[in-house]
Amino acid sequence: MPLRRKILVVLKGYPRLSETFIAQELLGLEKAGFELTLISMRRPTDKKRHPVHDEIKAKVVYLPEYLHEEPIRVLKGLFHSFTRPGAKTLWKRFFKDLPRDISRNRFRRLGQAFVLAREWPDNGGWLHAHFIHTPASVTEYASILTGVPWTCSAHAKDIWTSPDWDLGEKLNSARWTVTCTRNGYDHMRTLTARTDAVYLSYHGLDLGRFGSFPGQRSHRNGRDPVDPVLILSVGRAVEKKGYDTLLEALALLPADLNWRFEHIGGGDELTKLKAMAATLGIAERITWKGALAQEDVLDHYRRADIFALACRIAANGDRDGLPNVLVEASSQRLPCISTSVSGVPELLIHRENGLVVPPESPESLAKALHMAIADPALRLKLGEAAEKRVRAHFDYHSSIDQLSKLFEEEWRKTA
Repeated sequence: MPLRRKILVVLKGYPRLSETFIAQELLGLEKAGFELTLISMRRPTDKKRHPVHDEIKAKVVYLPEYLHEEPIRVLKGLFHSFTRPGAKTLWKRFFKDLPRDISRNRFRRLGQAFVLAREWPDNGGWLHAHFIHTPASVTEYASILTGVPWTCSAHAKDIWTSPDWDLGEKLNSARWTVTCTRNGYDHMRTLTARTDAVYLSYHGLDLGRFGSFPGQRSHRNGRDPVDPVLILSVGRAVEKKGYDTLLEALALLPADLNWRFEHIGGGDELTKLKAMAATLGIAERITWKGALAQEDVLDHYRRADIFALACRIAANGDRDGLPNVLVEASSQRLPCISTSVSGVPELLIHRENGLVVPPESPESLAKALHMAIADPALRLKLGEAAEKRVRAHFDYHSSIDQLSKLFEEEWRKTA
């Protein structure tokens, strides 16, 4: 086995409630024997933390979020950069990128790379970026400046909101890149001649945290106003989650069908969605719970009858990869209803282990919801099949094993 190098992992922000799949991977790598230092481009804004964040031992170093806030660190990084052998190559690359992306953001990433290269925590021997947009820009610039190799984990929004030229440059520069959906994998392989350096790696789920639900699922069928069917969704209230479509679908359900809807998560669109629910006349059936800790989310999966997520492609191209909440819900025998966007069909097969409808179609979603509400036997069948698929194919240990092998193979080559 080659000597394992300290990995500096560059993240957009840490810790983040919406990115527990990343935290889970970091913890898995630590348990596999890798030494990590986390480099965060932003300070945390979430008021809550998941338990997994407290188990990660890696030190966290925060770069200047905005260059003007810490000018001394940035200037020291700039002056130090001229002493590095990669300085000329970095400036050449930056002035190649700048005309294609004339923005403050481009300068910010360069300044953050200067700070990282000068301060270089814990004598890191490898760079790894989570997300192929801005974190990978900082990572690649720091790699060019220092000569330390880099690798990347790409996910969803970062792939689909980045221009192809930017993705292509990074795919050709990184030693390898992994992504979590076949949709993203296929797209990135069209942008580089180094197709053998792009890998598909599902995040999976830490099944130790999501043990099988030992209880019984309810037989509610929407006929009893005292005991309505409980529909759950977990996700940030942002455009790509399609909550407006979900609210429209709920409003289309027959008036005599008894249901309640609970939403877990924060997000910029909550106020607008609450107003929309009132306009649609369904506000009294909805509970907005805000962000909750992981153990509370697990409890809600176990109490609910149906999980719904109306994924869509946002106007700017942003979309989910394979939402981890669908994997989590499925692990608890909770039948899921979602859309045929990105990686969702890689988990859910229509009428086999879930219900999958076209995006942006409240009518189709309402039909699927009505079917699931009225048929507890169908819910039981779909939920059992979904759990079997998750436990057979989405155990996160497989992803950790794959990443471990990729790191060690590259280190062997560069030893």
